[in-house]
Amino acid sequence: MQHVARLLRAERRALGTRAGAWALTCFYQALLVLVWFRKGEDKTIIGAGFGVSRATAYRCVAEAVRVLAAQTPTLHDALARVAADGWSHVILDGKLFDTDRLAETTSSVKCDPIDAWHSGKYRDFGANIQAVMRPRPRRYA
Repeated sequence: MQHVARLLRAERRALGTRAGAWALTCFYQALLVLVWFRKGEDKTIIGAGFGVSRATAYRCVAEAVRVLAAQTPTLHDALARVAADGWSHVILDGKLFDTDRLAETTSSVKCDPIDAWHSGKYRDFGANIQAVMRPRPRRYA
């Protein structure tokens, strides 16, 4: 949680946000976001628990997700790193996370309009998060 709070604080400094402009401090914003990630409850309910409006809860989550996403390496960078470490292969795995409020349409191969965030396998809306992993677990001494 402290790591997320530090990232949020650095983001606010980089943007020149004045102190007290947000309804929550970086610490409580990080806590709100981690509660949302863990429990997956409605942002209105979580926001009420922190004494902020639904809109503020959405903005808090959106900012934290943007800040966390900026920390992730690209697939090219991750593969270059494992190649430099001498790995013979990697495992690419993913998970579908339930999402709400994603409405984007795109065209299929047959030029039919389709929902970009709809999973045919799960028959629900979701975001597919991919990860590159080690072929075997790391052993710590």
